[in-house]
Amino acid sequence: MQVLFIDDDAMIRHASQQTLELADFAVTTFETAEAAFRLLERDFAGVLVSDVKLPGMDGLALLDKVVALDPELPIVLVTGHGDVAMAVQAMRDGAYDFIEKPFSSEQLIEVVRRAQDKRQLVLENRQLRRELERRDGIGTTLLGKSDAMERVRAMIQNVADAGADVLVLGETGTGKELVARCLHQYSGRASHPFVALNCGALPEQLFESEIFGHETGAFSGAVKRRIGKIEHAHGGTLFLDELESMPLQLQVKLLRVLQERVVERLGGNESIAVDCRVVAATKEDLRQLADQQKFRADLYYRLNVVTLTLPPLRERREDIPLLFEHFVLQAALRYKRPAPVLDAGRMRELMAQPWPGNVRELRNVADRFVLGLLEPAASQTPLNLPALMDRFEKSLIVDALDRASGQVSAASEALGLPRKTLYDKVKKYGLTGRGE
Repeated sequence: MQVLFIDDDAMIRHASQQTLELADFAVTTFETAEAAFRLLERDFAGVLVSDVKLPGMDGLALLDKVVALDPELPIVLVTGHGDVAMAVQAMRDGAYDFIEKPFSSEQLIEVVRRAQDKRQLVLENRQLRRELERRDGIGTTLLGKSDAMERVRAMIQNVADAGADVLVLGETGTGKELVARCLHQYSGRASHPFVALNCGALPEQLFESEIFGHETGAFSGAVKRRIGKIEHAHGGTLFLDELESMPLQLQVKLLRVLQERVVERLGGNESIAVDCRVVAATKEDLRQLADQQKFRADLYYRLNVVTLTLPPLRERREDIPLLFEHFVLQAALRYKRPAPVLDAGRMRELMAQPWPGNVRELRNVADRFVLGLLEPAASQTPLNLPALMDRFEKSLIVDALDRASGQVSAASEALGLPRKTLYDKVKKYGLTGRGE
């Protein structure tokens, strides 16, 4: 990034340029504001430092022109002794900061560094927003630049029009319903209904009527015919979320629907042909549940034609900035609030979190960020690389222990670490784990 330094005093220009260049800044000096302003554009990658008193256009006039060009372009004003009131008003009018003459080298370096850090964040956020705007098709729905998300999008585009039933695997909050909607939207069924049913949200006694429908008088309270979810999805897509929660006795009936593509309403004898694609989602290992006789193996194998696995957020951390910016913009529109700029400290915290709730949890954090409800960043001082690595390593170990129900030996195998090494790290981070 560049620093444009403006002062009509040649000695001050020379001394300030040397000071900033010794601090690794790229500096260009100018005698007049007009000459410097000609180099500016809205996304100028740098900051301005300008004396207030200049021949021709003075520093305050330059400030007005800079704010009109880009209100987020930092301009630091250099004032004479006794001009503090004027400088404070200039900050209200859009100046980033001011320093008084005579200023020390440390003062100049510190204020320019802060201004450059802010400018860097602004430009990064603008770039993220441009990327969001440039995306089209499935990229506007399933966001992410990671290889894992590229593979997910490619697979959806490959199988969307194939018509095969799909099993979507993923932890809570990874976007399983979003994937199901994409499979529907980019298929030939898009003009027909997308019908979603959460298998874990319905009482068992209502489940059969909800999914298969019923005839008048089929049971007490059935005063009129009801079309079930499967029949309603005719021509379109039926999305069954939390499939592992479906009662075993109803899994048999669902299997028949999948095999024969017919449905019978409760209390009826008519077999009704249905043409719908079934997308089922689960956070559990259905094969393991089938081995434990908690899920029908034949239904699992019937659905396991096309399997699409969604990566957890902790395995695609490079997508966090893009996703967070997207959620911040959405929240700003929803709550009619300005979209705040994310500072470096907050971004480090976001990148280091384990995100057990995945993308859904990140979206909730973005909402709180827009509403001003987030606690201040834990530290305003930059985290060094070892500290960041420790936080990342701890989050991986916590996740592995959770998956292994606290068994250190199983977690060590999953992480590819010797058991002794993992025990040492568990002790280091104050975690709890069980031996065998």
